[in-house]
This record gives sequence, structure tokens and C-alpha cells, in this order.
Amino acid sequence: MATYRELHGRSIQAVTTDPTGDVSEGQIWYNTTSDTFKSVLVTEAWASSAAMISAKKAAMPGGIQTAAFNAGGNDGSTNVNSTFEYNGSGFSSGGNINTTRRGGSGGGTLTAGIICGGFITAVTNATEEYNGTSWTSGNNMNTSRSGQAGFGTQTANVISGGQPGQGTTTEEYDGTNWTTVNTNPTNGAERAGDGILTAGITFGGHTPAPAKISSSELYDGTNWTSGPSLNTARERLSGFGPQSSAYAFGGDTGSTVANTENYNGTSWSETADMATARKENQSGQIGSSTAGVAMGGNTAPGADIDTTEEFTKSVNVITAGAFSSGGNMNTARGYLAGFGIQTASVVSGGAPGGTFTQVEHYDGSSWSEQTDTPTGFGGAGGIGTLTAGLIAGGYAPGLGGITTTTLEYDGSSWTSGGALTTARSLQQMAAGTQTAGLGFGGYAPGGDRTETEEYDGSSWSASTALPAARGQAGGTGTQTAGLAFGGRVSGSMANTTLSYNGSSWTAGNNMISAFGFGGSAGTQTASLAMAGSATLPLTDVTTVQGYDGTNWSTRPSMAQARRYLAGTGTGVAGLASGGGPAPTNRANTEEFTGETTAVNVKTLTQS
Repeated sequence: MATYRELHGRSIQAVTTDPTGDVSEGQIWYNTTSDTFKSVLVTEAWASSAAMISAKKAAMPGGIQTAAFNAGGNDGSTNVNSTFEYNGSGFSSGGNINTTRRGGSGGGTLTAGIICGGFITAVTNATEEYNGTSWTSGNNMNTSRSGQAGFGTQTANVISGGQPGQGTTTEEYDGTNWTTVNTNPTNGAERAGDGILTAGITFGGHTPAPAKISSSELYDGTNWTSGPSLNTARERLSGFGPQSSAYAFGGDTGSTVANTENYNGTSWSETADMATARKENQSGQIGSSTAGVAMGGNTAPGADIDTTEEFTKSVNVITAGAFSSGGNMNTARGYLAGFGIQTASVVSGGAPGGTFTQVEHYDGSSWSEQTDTPTGFGGAGGIGTLTAGLIAGGYAPGLGGITTTTLEYDGSSWTSGGALTTARSLQQMAAGTQTAGLGFGGYAPGGDRTETEEYDGSSWSASTALPAARGQAGGTGTQTAGLAFGGRVSGSMANTTLSYNGSSWTAGNNMISAFGFGGSAGTQTASLAMAGSATLPLTDVTTVQGYDGTNWSTRPSMAQARRYLAGTGTGVAGLASGGGPAPTNRANTEEFTGETTAVNVKTLTQS
């Protein structure tokens, strides 16, 4: 009998704490602290992720879990031409397809994708190729169809089956032309496929409708052979992975299902179900045998969804990013200034319904009252940390209205700092530290402002102005790496982004949707834009967007729509506090936690 060392290349180690990384399946160790033997197990699970930009079904997908696309589809009332790109955290808009349609097949990668076939007002044979930015038309398929199985790359793609009347017909694409090849042994439509041209698999579907089928078929680049049957016959399902470890999930058995099955090269077996039963969802089909994604789809007639789930097979337990309820503030309010991190935040002042002097600290679970500001403020900008922060500007009736006042905070008391050169309400439009702060734009009587100012710990000085007046925007980062986004520009809500390098502003990529009057947190390369409104007149939203230094993408939504809130923390550990408007000022907070992973440790016991 082989020893443990012979099997794993190491002896059983004694450790005081369980390992957190670089652990293989079946590895055993002895934890001297708990006096137990432990091991690590592989888990298969779906976890929720950020929603799509909008709900749709029957789009044409491609890519992998961390770089996927879905193109076209139907939003419940009409076919659409939109492309959504997924980066493993959220969605951003890609180039629109040229032929608006639904129900075709897709393949390839995010930067070398392909879609073909589908339904416009009738079935089509159109092919389009994607370079990660825009779609161009390729040569047409030989046969028009929708509901076909598809797999492979942009230059080596396979389609098989479909409707009407193409139930066994198979075609291959070489990057230029389509060629009809050997027929599939199963006559079917509304099917799914995984793999590559020389090692592909098709499964499920109906033949003829509404009869659901469970069969699967294997393709070697020339010939088809019959494979084992799925455990659950269904149509309008999805899949990902290579032929030797293909996954099938979701679909319609007469009602939508969440079932997930894995093919191991011999047979199909049930594994972890999705959280949301759905059909006509989209999947990054090139996905590996350990990572896939399900995007949108339909849960019932007329019930299209935007929800996203990720599938992972790993020794790690993955917890998706999400907002959760934090402790309530002692005083409900909006227009408040905030600074600090998620577990050590400060909120100060607030309005309307009078201005507030109250100051509170958050320790990651609860709020506590602290030393009040000398006068009431609303709409000030907050900068820094719990023990070295400041508020600047805002509306202070006790100081005559919109003010230039700066107050510095040491964690327990307030002292006067240098005055802004321009009186204005900064709100979220501030960033940096107490000794290297940044304030820009904002509002003063007469309208929104363009001024940018830097703080050195004692005084403010003018720097390069914003290219256009902007108020109620988001602001994150530092004095030498700042970010401004959204806000009110020329009387409308904006989706534009500006980066600051310590001396000048540069335009960046646009947000997914316009944003303003919300909360912001993070750095120039990892920011959150939380809630607020995308329109004027204001309509509160729960929407959250994230920025990675180049692009904006969706994030999990907040539970409560609100505006005039305080945003603090980072792009992966943010805090949204309070908000309004009056008379429904908020006291509640929400905490954002980015995706986390932890080793799936199992204590070994004697049975």
C-alpha cells in the first residue's frame, strides 16, 4: 500500500494554524492548537454576482468566467443589439451588434468572439465577429436557423441542429467560410454545446417541440458519436467547459429548472444547482472545467432577469461580493460628510430639516456619538481617516450660508484649518488625506463650480480647474491620483469620468449610466459609485457601479434606494451611511464586501 508521502510528495505536517493557500485536494495536516487532523475538500457551487446592465434572454454568448460577453437577445418586448461584457466582477457595455436578433449561438473569446444565426423577424444566417470593441459582418452560414448548439472559437466554430428544419445539419467555420459537414445523430433544436471544433459536445433540446430530449453527442472534428444521456431532459439550457468535463445547467422541462450536471468523459452526474431556476440564459462557453458563468435569462413567461451566477469547482469556498446591513446611526440625516474606512468611519453634520452638528464613529458594527462640530454643517466634503480627517465647505447657517470653513479632526476634537479659496458645497467631491487633500467642483449660489483646490495640512491653493462646472458628483482617490465621476453638468446628469494626476484632469471611460447625488468610496483604480440618482428630476436608485482604473462595470445593488448619503471605505470594503431626502432621512447603513475566498477545511473524525 502506498504511503501518504508517496501519494502527495510530503509527509503530514504539524501546524499551529490551518493553511490559507497553496493547498491541494486531499492534503492532510495536524493542527496542534485544536489537536485535530484536517484536510481540504473540493467544492462545486454557484455564487451570485453583479447583475447585468439590463435584463435579457436568448443572447449569444462567448468567453470565460472572467472575460465573457453576451450579444443581442430579447429584453421581454423586443430584440436588442446590445453587447454586455463581464470581467468576473460586473458588466460594462460593449459594441452593438449589426444585426439585431435573439436565439442564435456564440463562441470564441471576449476579444475574438463570434455569433451566428438567430431570429430577427424570421431566422437568419448572418455571422458577426467581435474584436472586443466592435462587431463586423462575416460570411453567412449555408443555412438560416435559430436555437442551434454552438461551440468553438472565432476561427474554428461549429454549429449543429436548430430550427426550422435544420435539426441534424452541422456546419464548420474556419474564420472565413462555412462548410456543411457530417450530420448530428440527434434531430434537435434549442440545444447547447461545449468544447472546441476537434472535441465538442452537444446536449439537450427538443425534437420536435414540445418533446424534451436528454441525449448528448460527441464530435471529433469529423464524425459524431452518440454520448450518454443527461439525467434531466430539457431544452433552452446552457453549458460551459471542455468536452471531457462539460457542464449543462438550467433549461426548461415544462417549467424552468436550476439543475446542473457534469460530464466526466463517461457519464453525466448531478452537481450543485443554481440559486435561480432559469432558461435561455447566457454562458461564457469557452469556460474551463472549474469555472463558468450564467447571465440573465428567463424564469417564466414574461419574467426576464438580469441576475448573474458564477460556478466554481475549487478547494476554496468563494463568497460573492454583496451589500449587507450595518448598524444604524444615532441621528438620521442626509447631506452628511464622511471619511475613514469601513471599520473606522466618521460622519459629520447633515441636513435638510435644519443642519446638524452631530458627529458619529463607526467601528464596523455600531455607531457612537462623539464631539459635535462647533456649528451645524450640511453638504461639506469629507477627507482623511478617523484620527486625521477634515471637513471643508458646505452650508452652515451659523457662518452665513455657503462657507469656506475647514475643520480638522483628530479622532476626538475639532480645530480650525485653512479656508477654501472658494466658498462652496463639496459633499462627495473631495479626496485625499488631512495633509494632502483635494476638493473640486461643487455648488455655490449662482451654480455649479469648476475650481480645483489642494490642501497641504494648513492652507488650500488653486490648481487646474475642471473642464466644465460639475456639482453633486463622486470623488475618490488621493491628491496626486484623484477621480471625479458623474454629477450635474450643464443642467443634466453626467456619466463622464475625469482622472487627476496632481496637476491636470484627463477624461476617462464613461460610467455605465449617469450618476449623481450618491455616495463614493475607494481609489482612482478601485472606486464605488453608490445609489444616488441617474436622472434629473431626481429618482433614487439602488444601483452601484465599480471602476478598475480603466472601465466601469456593475456591482451588486444596495438594498435601499437613497441619495445625499455618505460614502466611505474602499472599492472592496465600502460603507454607505444615511441619506435622504427629508422628511425620510435615513439612519441605516450598508456595508459592501468584495468577493472573498477561503480554503474549504474539513476536520477528520473517527466514525
